[in-house]
Amino acid sequence: QVQLVESGGGLVQAGGSLRLSCAASGRTFSTYAMGWFRQAPGKDREFVAAIRRGGGTTFYADSVKGRFTISRDSAKITVYLQMNSLKPEDTAVYYCAADKNYSGRYDHVSDYDYWGQGTQVTVSS
Repeated sequence: QVQLVESGGGLVQAGGSLRLSCAASGRTFSTYAMGWFRQAPGKDREFVAAIRRGGGTTFYADSVKGRFTISRDSAKITVYLQMNSLKPEDTAVYYCAADKNYSGRYDHVSDYDYWGQGTQVTVSS
């Protein structure tokens, strides 16, 4: 069992930056692929970014490519999402997720086995 706890959300003006953190429990963290998703009010949860267990390969949604960076620190058992040049349309609850059996697909909610409780990000115009 893996527990995930997100932090770092908040209110920021358009053009600003935030760094989200996802602290994981469990000794097998380093073997899991990790992802970030977000959900805006009235919309489905959507993929934002993912990182393979080795940390060398990352994936991004087109809407955040070039602005967001996902990384992981196995020593701290933490995954980060650095968000720059934020836009009002980035406003959502952001969720961290862990995939214990990476199948090659990374951008569907159903690919992931464990989820955090989410952290709110609000970008004002």
